[in-house]
Formats: sequence, structure tokens, C-alpha cells
Amino acid sequence: MTYTRFDAVEEAFMRPSVDAVPPAPATSDYFGCNVFNRKNMRKYLSADTRQKVYESIEQGITLQRDVAEQVAAGMKRWAMDMGATHYTHWFQPLTGGTAEKHDSFAEPYGKGESLEEFTGKLLCQQEPDASSFPSGGLRNTFEARGYTAWDPSSPAFVLGDTLCIPTVFISYTGEALDFKTPLLRSETAVAKATADVLKYFGIKDDAVYSFLGWEQEYFLVDAALYALRPDVIMAERTLVGHNSARNQQLEDHYFGCIPSRVLEFMKDLEFGAYKLGIPIKTRHNEVAPNQFEIAPVFEQANLAIDHNLELMALMKTTAERHGFKVLLHEKPFAGINGSGKHCNWSLGTESGIGLLSPGKNNKENLRFLVFMANVLKAVYDNNALLKASVMTASNAHRLGANEAPPAIISCFLGTQVTNAFKELLKSKDMVKIAGKSKYSLGIPQVPELLIDNTDRNRTSPFAFTGNRFEFRAVGSSANCSSAVTVLNAIVAYQLKQFKEAVDKRIASGTPVTQALLEETKETYKKCQKVCFDGNGYSDEWKAEAKKRGLDCETSAPVCYDAYLSKQTAMIYEDVGVMSDVELKARTEINWEIYNKKIEIEARVLADLTANHILPVATRYQSVLLDNVSKMKEIFTDRKEFEQVACGEIHIIKDIAMHCSEARSKAEEMEAECDRIEDLPGERDKAIAYHDKITVYLEQIREHVDALEMIVDDEMWPLPKYRELLFIR
Repeated sequence: MTYTRFDAVEEAFMRPSVDAVPPAPATSDYFGCNVFNRKNMRKYLSADTRQKVYESIEQGITLQRDVAEQVAAGMKRWAMDMGATHYTHWFQPLTGGTAEKHDSFAEPYGKGESLEEFTGKLLCQQEPDASSFPSGGLRNTFEARGYTAWDPSSPAFVLGDTLCIPTVFISYTGEALDFKTPLLRSETAVAKATADVLKYFGIKDDAVYSFLGWEQEYFLVDAALYALRPDVIMAERTLVGHNSARNQQLEDHYFGCIPSRVLEFMKDLEFGAYKLGIPIKTRHNEVAPNQFEIAPVFEQANLAIDHNLELMALMKTTAERHGFKVLLHEKPFAGINGSGKHCNWSLGTESGIGLLSPGKNNKENLRFLVFMANVLKAVYDNNALLKASVMTASNAHRLGANEAPPAIISCFLGTQVTNAFKELLKSKDMVKIAGKSKYSLGIPQVPELLIDNTDRNRTSPFAFTGNRFEFRAVGSSANCSSAVTVLNAIVAYQLKQFKEAVDKRIASGTPVTQALLEETKETYKKCQKVCFDGNGYSDEWKAEAKKRGLDCETSAPVCYDAYLSKQTAMIYEDVGVMSDVELKARTEINWEIYNKKIEIEARVLADLTANHILPVATRYQSVLLDNVSKMKEIFTDRKEFEQVACGEIHIIKDIAMHCSEARSKAEEMEAECDRIEDLPGERDKAIAYHDKITVYLEQIREHVDALEMIVDDEMWPLPKYRELLFIR
């Protein structure tokens, strides 16, 4: 018996709720229990060893081998007490996901015996095959050696029966083959540059970090329906599908009551996340049907990114227990909101000073304006690079559509901060920045509201939201490291330039405070054009942005050229984030991944059209032809026949036209893919895929979606949008 979409829909509606794993009475009782954190270190490491680990994490001091041996011994005892039998170096190759190779603690010993072993060497370093991961030409197939090295700043954790050790991943010749290595370098660079500027304000010996709070959006679809969509399985999005009559236009899903089955999934997910020390804070319905969001509190960026990657993997396994599939693609459904991963980025010190927070006095407000101006200048000078850091084949569908920010990087500041900068330009002295104001609703039982110093602009890709910048353009499936590394690097470089300019003013006799004021003014003057508080979707803004010199490119392959600019190479070399060779390799990988994604979509759509859609459409057409033929036997009068059969004849012709167009364009598209694959360079291929194949994808979809609205619903082979998006 054939399993149809109707069977899947019925199964989805009848599926019972799956109860979440019951948590302990209080989250604090089990939070981080699966993590080798400070609490667990106190049980398994000596005080001296712990102190050396803390110094490594907080001050960047390299752990000696003898200390690593002691850490490994304690970590092994803890992991085995947690039920672990294997260990793995958990790293982030340039595939965009994570990778792991599991090794057993068991080591053959004596005759037919074994001993659990885990040494400092195994903790600190392993050798996975580097030739099978994207390298952009840094590694050849016959050059397999690569190394993973322990990152002590991100704690090890147990997942299932495996001890996972966060690591960097480098080639035999030392180049970074992962996302974490450049991120850690950028963290060091921005910390050093920030600390140097803070000395003007009398702040010394206070460690500086970049902080990140990500907001992870995602879709849930029923697993049974997912299994009947080859496009979603293979390309991670619906390549065909007519819009549902009802989607998000009633605006009733956003912040609405969470469906009970989804809530059970969320509770189970949070339980697993808390055990891994992921500080989840928020859950809610998003704008589109079956779209949701989960978000944690802020953490240091490196740890926050590791936690996000852990959560993305946990979401998938948890969803399966509840009969769901998680879709992290930025635009799995046409015509409704896509999913982003808003990255709330800021700079701060270990003692708790937020460098992007307005202060309570002139000195603190000057510090705020100094760092704000330098961030704005960094974004202005490198807006094309910042866009390249978030541009992917999948995110390109999302940017500029359905409440996602446009593919033009601009900064929203809000009225109060904008006015403060305007006043600064006119004044010789420090300006006052208004704090939160109170607002009464005039209802006695409702307390006064504290109004933030900025509104929010959903069309701004880089918006200031009170004490941080929200980088809204990052895609939901992305590794945040790409965007955060760029942010850290360009801000570090700009702060270095700022300090040099201030030092020159001071050397010429200008008092420190006045030198800071004057250079902050000059910095803001040079980057005002990147500030825009209006509607980022308007055609007027697109024209205005071009006049201002902002990068307006929308082709992902062309956007990647920003990584190869002389300015990017100079910045990355100056702050020590990546070499020219590493930059070129990463750009090559970006083009290569783009090519593979688009080619997969093209091949899947061609197969879907030829083997799923057209046979069903022609079968329905045959039913209509048979009916018309029988009608002709009954209505022998020609005029009478034409009158009663004209509707079905018109449908038959429409089916024939759409089938013919879909078939011919699918064949043309496959032939074009074959020609593109013969092009010599990845960039040329990527541009050809963008300019030619994406056009075919849209054209074929138009005809298939038209057929969906014609063909008998009982015959249509694929679950429709109304079924995928409204299962409860």
C-alpha cells in the first residue's frame, strides 16, 4: 500500500504529545551537570591545577604538559562517572557544522585485558583527516594531516556516552581550517585594542571581551510530512509549493499561545540545554506559522557560539523524539518570513563595564561615544566585508524580504543617540545623553514604564538597541563565528587607528579629554553616511544608499570578493586574524559551497519535476481528456458541446502549457549545470549559477505551483503549504 501525504497528515493530527523528560525541581539543581565546569573541576582537580586552568582561560596563559596530564586524568574520571566510554575533539570545520571522531577510553593492556586511558597529549591534540574537509586549496587529497588542539576557554561536555572537547582545527602547515581559530584570534585583537583605549579613562588590568547573545529562529514540520518532500530532505527548503490562502497575514501566530505539542518539544529541549550549561532564557512563537525562537542570556562570544552549535545539534535530536523535523534553512517557505539568528554583539570588561552603554556622568558618556563612533566607523569602512560574512546561498533568499533586513549594511542609532552625536559635532564640550524616561499610561493600576533610549528598527541590519548592536542579517543556519570574527577584527583595527590619532593630538599638547572629544567628532563625521533610521525596504533608501557609497551588491558570489580586497587583507594581517593565504582559501570555499548548494537545488528540482509533478499532471490531464471525449459523445451539437466543455478544455490546455514549459526549462537547466561544471574557476561557476540557474529555479517553480492549483488535490503527490505549516 502506498504511503500518501493524506496518511501523513492524518498521522500528524493524531500524533499524541510526547512528555518532556521531567526536570529536577529547580533548574539550578542540574544546570551544567554535563559540563566540566568550575563546579565539577573542584571535585576532580587539585587546587593548584584548577588555578592554572583558570589562568589559561582568563589570561591566555598556555598550559604546560604536566598540568594537561592532571587535567586529563580528572576530566576522564568525571566523564566516566557520567557514563562516558569515548572521547572526541569537537571542532568546527568550514562545512558550517561541527565534526567529531570518537575514540574509546579503552586501551589494550596485557593479554586480553584493557585499561581506560586518557592522557594530556590526547586531551591537547589529535589528528583528524584534513583532506576531506573544505580547505580552499590549502590541503590536497594526498596531504591528509591536520591537527585539532584543545581550547580551554570553552569547557568540555558529555553528550550521550562521549566526552566532547572543544578544539581548534589547523592544517599541517599551520593555517586555520575552522571557524574557531580566527574567532579566537579576533577576540585577542579586539581585547588588546579596546584595553589600550580604556587606559585613557583610567581603566587598567580589566580583561575585555566581546559578548554575544544570539536569537535562534527555526521552523518545525511534522516528520511524516517532511519524509514526503524530497526537496526539503535534499535542499533543506521547498523548491516548489503554492502559498497557502492563510499564512501569516492575520499576524496571530507571533507571541501567540505555544501549541501543546511544540511546548513539550521546547521543554525537552530546554532540559537538555540546561544540562549542557546553555543559559536559555526565552522561547516564543515567531511571525510565520510553525516558526519559533529560542534565545539565551549574553555570554562571552566564543562560549556563546559553541553553545549555539551545541543547541542546533540538540534541536534536531530532540525534535525527532517529538515527531518533528527542525528546519534551520533561512527561507524554507516562499512568501512568508524566513529565519535569522540575530547576533546581539557588544564589548565589555570582566568587572562588568558595558562599553556600549550610556553612562551616568560626562566621563562615562564620553567613553560610550568613543566606542560607538569607532564601531560605526568600522562598519562604514567595511560594510561590504560585513555583508560578505553573512551572505550564503540560503540567506540570500531571506535578506530584504518579509521583515528581514536588506542586503545593504547600515546602522540604526535611534533619536537620542543620533541627537547626542549631532550635539557633539556642534559643541566644544561633552554633551549630555538622556537616560531612560518615564511614561505614564494614565491608568492608575498600571505602573509607569521606563522607555529605552532607542526604538527598534526591524529593517536595519545593524541596529543599536540600548547597550549593544543587533546584527540582524546573520542567517539561522550560520555559524555566528563568521560574522563575529569580522566585527571583532574591523573594530580592533579601527580602535588602533583611533588611538594613534589621539596620541598624536596628545603629543602636540592637547589635553587627553579634549583629544578624545576632537577625534571622536572626526571619527563620527567620516562615517555618518552609514547611519540610517528609516525604512530599509524602500526604493528611496536603495537609491540613497548607493549615493552614500554603501555596498548595494545582492549577488552572493560577488559579495565574497570583499574578502579579497586589499583593505581586508591589510586589516586581517594588521590585527593578526588571518593571513592572505587563509583569506583566499576561505573565499574559494565560499564559492565552492555556493556552487554545490545551487547545483543540488537544480538537480533536485529537475528530478522532482520530471518524476513527481509531470506524471501526476499528465495523469489528471488524461482524466479530463477522457471526460471531454465522453461529453462529445453525449453533446452531439457542436455549439452545445463547446459551451459545456470549454472550461475543461481550457484547463487541459493550461496543463499542457505548464507541463511543456516546466519540462523544457528543467532540461535546459540541467544542460546549463553541465556546462557550468566545465568552467575553470569556482568564482566563474558561482556567478554563472547565480545569474543563470537561480533564474531557472524561479521559472520552473512558477509553472509547478500553477499546476498545484489545477491538479486534483487527491492526486497531488507533495504535502502542501497548508499542511506543512498548520500541523499542531
